[in-house]
Amino acid sequence: MLDLIILSFHFFICFLISIAIWCGRKDGDSQSSSTGRAVMEPDGLIFIGKEDDIKKSQRIIAKINDREIVVFYHKGKFHALDSRCYHEGGPLSQGEIEDIDGQACIVCPWHKFKITLETGEGLYEGINPLEPSPTPKWQSKGVKQRIHKVTIGNGNVYVSPPDLSVSFDSDYFADKYKNAGELAMRK
Repeated sequence: MLDLIILSFHFFICFLISIAIWCGRKDGDSQSSSTGRAVMEPDGLIFIGKEDDIKKSQRIIAKINDREIVVFYHKGKFHALDSRCYHEGGPLSQGEIEDIDGQACIVCPWHKFKITLETGEGLYEGINPLEPSPTPKWQSKGVKQRIHKVTIGNGNVYVSPPDLSVSFDSDYFADKYKNAGELAMRK
């Protein structure tokens, strides 16, 4: 009987530990980034990291008001997007950047959806069957991914807080995984 009580206690402790890991941090640190703590500046911008550090790493994940974003440095420009793909929540921070018709696009590693870094448009290759010899052309699905305005100042990278009065498809996964951290990125 004592063995059964000890075994039950052990399973209960394991259950509590797994819940704590799954839920992530809940201590109010809603503006942390992988370069340290993201800090709201007096002008409303949020400090993400040092310009040179992000240029070296090419990408960085940060949290803004519990929302995980990814900041890319590609061909001399900084771009910030929600870190979860609008399609199924794939981790865009792990995707490859491709040039498609002169536009830099992040390719979601889960299902290969292509999203422009500049505008957040979803792209697909389509044909017009009414053409005599239809050839695939890149077309827009419209803006699907929330982008965030990046500002550079005094060697620092800042991002403007998102305007949540306008909704985007990526908002669903940004909300779904906002406190789950890296665990939610595994599929």
